[in-house]
Amino acid sequence: MADPALLIIAHGSRDPRHPATVTAIAARLRSLRPGLRVETSFLDFQSATVPRALERLHHTGVREAVALPLLLSRAFHAKTDIPSVLRETLHLLPRLSVTPAAVLGPHPLLRAALERRLREAGLRPGDIGSTGVVLASAGSSDPEANAVIAETAREWRRTTGWCAVRPAFASASPPGTADAVRALRAEGARRVVVSPYVLAPGRLPDRIAQGAEEAGADLLAPVLGDAPEVAELIALRYDEARLAHPHRVPLSA
Repeated sequence: MADPALLIIAHGSRDPRHPATVTAIAARLRSLRPGLRVETSFLDFQSATVPRALERLHHTGVREAVALPLLLSRAFHAKTDIPSVLRETLHLLPRLSVTPAAVLGPHPLLRAALERRLREAGLRPGDIGSTGVVLASAGSSDPEANAVIAETAREWRRTTGWCAVRPAFASASPPGTADAVRALRAEGARRVVVSPYVLAPGRLPDRIAQGAEEAGADLLAPVLGDAPEVAELIALRYDEARLAHPHRVPLSA
């Protein structure tokens, strides 16, 4: 029996860099898992919507799939939007069984990807002990999701040795990136770097970059994008979903 297909569900953006990044992530995943059918879809803004992707899988004979939210935390989109669109669409596709996978974060592979991006931006290993990091996420109106980001910041400092790690949010909740950079300066950090905890470019990552520049951060890392660790984590979440649901039941049931 063929492995279930993997349907990646991204948020979507009017910014063309966003879908291009999702495409690059899917390409890296295909190179990691040759033979696995990987489809990409979006909740909004792009023509490759979730219903269209599910219909394409159904009409090409796919009977089983894993739906993976390309999200770093379990906020409104993961809790409400994605389950809703899956249920509504699968009701019309009774021969397609879909197993939901967990969101990507939190996970040590994401911290490894953050560190990779900081090294690529120019941070040297010997700088870690005197460096304060702003872990800058998109932010959410869901306090549980923001609490996970704060815990990720604490865990990253504990396991890595940064002099401090502060969470920041580009929307919905303070502090913003610029305020977090200034707070680390006031606490005596010799060097302050901003590490965007986001997967793809867009309006909110641009806001993070603006905050880093406004407050004079010493270094700004790129978004996570198609870092190898991101593809590894997607493959892991796919495998976890398959193991957790060996007898896959249609979400439409």
